[in-house]
Amino acid sequence: MAASQSPSPCIFCQIARSATSSRLLHQDDKVVAFQDIKPAAFRHYLVIPIEHIPTVKNLQRRPEDYSLVNHMLDVGKMLLQRDAPQSKEHRFGFHQPPFNSVDHLHLHCLALPFTPSWKAIKYKSFGPFGFIGAEKFLEKIKPEQLSNL
Repeated sequence: MAASQSPSPCIFCQIARSATSSRLLHQDDKVVAFQDIKPAAFRHYLVIPIEHIPTVKNLQRRPEDYSLVNHMLDVGKMLLQRDAPQSKEHRFGFHQPPFNSVDHLHLHCLALPFTPSWKAIKYKSFGPFGFIGAEKFLEKIKPEQLSNL
């Protein structure tokens, strides 16, 4: 078996290729979405790129990275609006290394309340560590040409 055909050790790459029993909530040419295996809120989904990107630290101020994260956020918002219309508060963001659990970029999409409530601590920002909101991260990687519009 050629190296490119060997099974990936990354569980999220396997999910993105539909090589697991995980039920996909959304699938397109760039991303897939599924329920978090350990939900921390009323609804807790993950949106991941099909392409293996280890963490937010691998994204830069490039149009393609900005577009990908924006698309991930749009998919997450659409899913929570569809599946949790009664939830009045949503949270979207990424865990930053070393606090990420899987080395494959994944956007947490949470329809609150947190369940149990103490899990909220995992989804708070601690400066350059911990959780970064998706909108804040988009501003951080916004390409110069888009910033001037």
